[in-house]
Formats: sequence, C-alpha cells, structure tokens
Amino acid sequence: MENGTHPLYFNLTMFVNIGNYVYPAAVLCFLLYAFIISANLVIIVVIAREKVLHKPMYIFILCLSVNSLYGSTGFFFRFLRDLLSDTHLILRSACFAQIYVIYTYASYELTLLGIMAYDRYVAVCQPLHYHSKVTSTLVCKLVSLACIYPAFSVASCVYLSSRLPLCGNKIPKVFCANWPVVKLSCVSTAINNIVGMIVSTTTVFLPLAFVLYTYTRIFLVCRKRSSEFKGKVIQSCLPHIITFLNYSITVFCDVALSRIDLENLNPFVAVILSLEFVVIPPIVNPLVYGLKLPEIRKFILRMLTSSKLKTVNHRNKGCFNK
Repeated sequence: MENGTHPLYFNLTMFVNIGNYVYPAAVLCFLLYAFIISANLVIIVVIAREKVLHKPMYIFILCLSVNSLYGSTGFFFRFLRDLLSDTHLILRSACFAQIYVIYTYASYELTLLGIMAYDRYVAVCQPLHYHSKVTSTLVCKLVSLACIYPAFSVASCVYLSSRLPLCGNKIPKVFCANWPVVKLSCVSTAINNIVGMIVSTTTVFLPLAFVLYTYTRIFLVCRKRSSEFKGKVIQSCLPHIITFLNYSITVFCDVALSRIDLENLNPFVAVILSLEFVVIPPIVNPLVYGLKLPEIRKFILRMLTSSKLKTVNHRNKGCFNK
C-alpha cells in the first residue's frame, strides 16, 4: 500500500507513429464516425416517426441504434484527439469515465441482443401467444432492466478499480479499459476479480448463452416446418443473427487482445483488433437492419425520396421566382 500511487494521468501506449499518414487516418476515422451518426440517426428517426414500426422488434432496433451513438461518441471524441496529438496522456477521471461509457455500451449491446432473441423466439415458436406475451409493458420492463443493471454493475467495477493504488500508468490500448488498469495494481485484486467475474457472467455470458439457446429452439421448430415458413423465419431472424455473430467476434477479439503479450503482436494488427470492438458494430447494425428488413428499408427509401422531391421543388420555385 505504501508503494501505491494514484497517478493523475494514464498513458495510452498502443498508438502507432504513422508519420504523414496521421491526417488521412484522422479524416477516415472522422468520416466513419459521421457515417455511424448519420446511419443510426436515420434508423432512429424512421422508427420514431412511423407508427407502423412501433412494435417490440423495431423498438429494440431503435435501442441498439441509440446505444451505437452512445458508445461511438464515448470513443471517437477522445480517439480523434489522441490520433492528432504527439502525447497520449489522459486524465485519470477522464479515463475512468471512458471505461464506464465503453463498458456500459458493450453490456447494453449484449443485453439488448438477448432481449431481441427472446422476442424472435416467441414470434417463431409461440406465434399465437406473441401479442399476449410480448406486451408494451413487458418491453418497457425488459429495456429498463437491460439498461439499469449494466449501469450499476459496471459502475461497481469502475469504482473498485479507481480505488486501487497503482504502480504504473501505461495502458497498452488506444482507449481506457478496466483490465489493463487492474493489472497495474500494487496490491491484491481478488475483490476486483470476483466482482468482474460476476459482472462478466451476468452481462456477457448469460446473454450469449440465452441467444444460443433461443436459436437452438428456433432451429428445432423450423426443421419440421415448410420451406415457406423457414424463408419467413430467416428473413425475420437473419439481421439479428448477423448482429449477434458480428458483435460476438469483435468482443472475442478484444478479450483475446487483453490476455496476450502485445509486444509479440504486430502493432497495426493490435490497433485494428482493438478498434473492432467499438467501431464495427455501430457501422454494421444500421446497414443490416436498414437493408435486410423490408419494413425499415421501405420507409427509409420513402423518406429519402420525399427529401429529394422537396429539394427539387424548392429549386424549381427559385428558378420561377427569378
């Protein structure tokens, strides 16, 4: 305890010196962030505006898009600043705030995917009871639980980590993460490990296991039904399956990255694997749901068409006025 300190700054050491390519890289990252904002906002606006889409499945998609905005904003603002800076020091308070935002974002994603799996399970396996089981009250309760529990569980992990006396300030990532901070501790981290395991089990492994269970049941039901029924199920469930697989792979890459010796790994590969976790899902989600689900795609095309017509009419009025 006597050797322990609470450093004012943390040093993010995974940033690679790319020389003159730093500005094109920053522009590319900014364009990615702008696309994430635009694409997810389109999904949110379309679902919020169209009463036909005020159904449980689309409400969950809206929540995913809101979470994508939350997580990507918590990452990109700081990342773009560090990318253009010669030093990559981050205030201790800002670091723990970023840990909280990114980890709650990850937890929200998984719990929401678990809820969506239940929605698809009832819709496919118990279609006659869908409207009586998946009510608006249940949707509100599930979404509230999916948001409230991760908020408090992640807060407990961050609080315990913030109280640890540390024997260093170097974090081998491009953003702040909890496990690298815990590894800097000068004292035993048994409590942190136990709490972290409980939180990981309830917010990561249980939702993943539940999604696998529901799709096993859906597969068993589809196996005995007609090809037309299977086609409808695939059309309904495929976006969720793609989102689930995509997010599972990115989470696995991030977890694996935190458990290996980064000095033996190519720095560019390490950065890419680290960025997948917070960049790929917010990009893929709106594309998958916007392009694969005909209901959302139809309203997006209608909205884009109407905006083009308004622009053309405005220009024509301007020409006539001249």
